[in-house]
Amino acid sequence: MPDLKIGQHGEDVINWFTKHFEGLFDFLTTWLSHLLRWTYDIVAGLQPLPMTIVFAVIALVITRRIGLTALLVVGLLLVDSMGLWYETMQSLATVLVATIIALVIGIPVGIWTAFNPVARAIVAPLLDFMQTVPTFVYLLPTVLFFGIGAVPGMIATIVFAAPPAVRLTQLGIRQVDPETVEASAAFGGSRWEILREVQLPLARASIMAGVNQVIMLALSMVVVAGLVGGEGLGGVVVSSVQSLQIGASIEGGLAVVVLAIYLDRVSAALGGQGRGNPSWWPRRKASEGLEQAQVQPESRELAAAG
Repeated sequence: MPDLKIGQHGEDVINWFTKHFEGLFDFLTTWLSHLLRWTYDIVAGLQPLPMTIVFAVIALVITRRIGLTALLVVGLLLVDSMGLWYETMQSLATVLVATIIALVIGIPVGIWTAFNPVARAIVAPLLDFMQTVPTFVYLLPTVLFFGIGAVPGMIATIVFAAPPAVRLTQLGIRQVDPETVEASAAFGGSRWEILREVQLPLARASIMAGVNQVIMLALSMVVVAGLVGGEGLGGVVVSSVQSLQIGASIEGGLAVVVLAIYLDRVSAALGGQGRGNPSWWPRRKASEGLEQAQVQPESRELAAAG
C-alpha cells in the first residue's frame, strides 16, 4: 500500500488555517475569554457562604427535595473547607459557557437533521468522529489556533460535548407520534407551529436528557483543559499530579465529584427526572385550589338541581 501521508496533509491544512485565519482565531479567543470572565464574575460574585445559599436555593427550587439540597450544601461547604471554592467556580464557569455554546449549536443541528435525511447522513459520521477520536488529537490543533489558556480547552470541550445534544434532539423529534403531527397539520398548523407547539414539547424529555449529558461530558473535560493552561480544578489536579502532591490531587478530584453531583442532579431535575413533589410546593397548592374552585360550582349546580 502506498503511503498516503494523511498526517502530513492534515498538518498542512492546520498550518493553512493558522496562517490565513489568524485574525478570526484572535477575535474568538478574545470574545470567549471575556465571556468566560463575565460568567466567572457572576458565579463567584459573592463570598463562598452567601453563594452556597444561592446554590442551595437554586437546587431546592429545581429539585424540590430538601434532603438532596442539604447533601449538596454539605458538598459545597466541603469544597470551601478545602480552599478550592474559587477554582471550583472557575470550572463551573467553563462548564456553563461550553454547555451553552454546545447547546446553541447542537439543538438546532438536531432539529435540522431530524427533518433532513441528507443532512442526517452527513452529520452522523461527523458526530461519530467527534465522540470517538481521542481528545488529545484535536486538543493540539486548538492550542495552535487559540494559544495556551482556557480557550483551547473550552473549544475541545465543546467538540467533545456537543454530539449528545444533536443526537438526543434528533431522536426526540423523530419519536413523536406521526399521527399526532398529522392531526396538527389537519387542523391547519404550519410546519413551524407544529414544531414549536407539538414536536418540541413532546421531545422535551429527550432534549433535556441531552442537556444533562452535555453538562456531564463538559465537566469530564475539566482535567484535560488543565493540561493546556486552563484554570480551575483541572489546573489544580494537573499541577498536583506533576508535583506528586497526592493530598492536593485527592482534594481536587473530590471537588470535581461534588460539582458533578450538583450539576447532574439539578440538570436532571430540570428534565423532570428525580424531581420531588412535596406537599409544601406552592404550585401544587395552587393547583389544588384551582381544582376546588372548579368543583364548587358543580356541587352548587347539583344542589340547586336537587
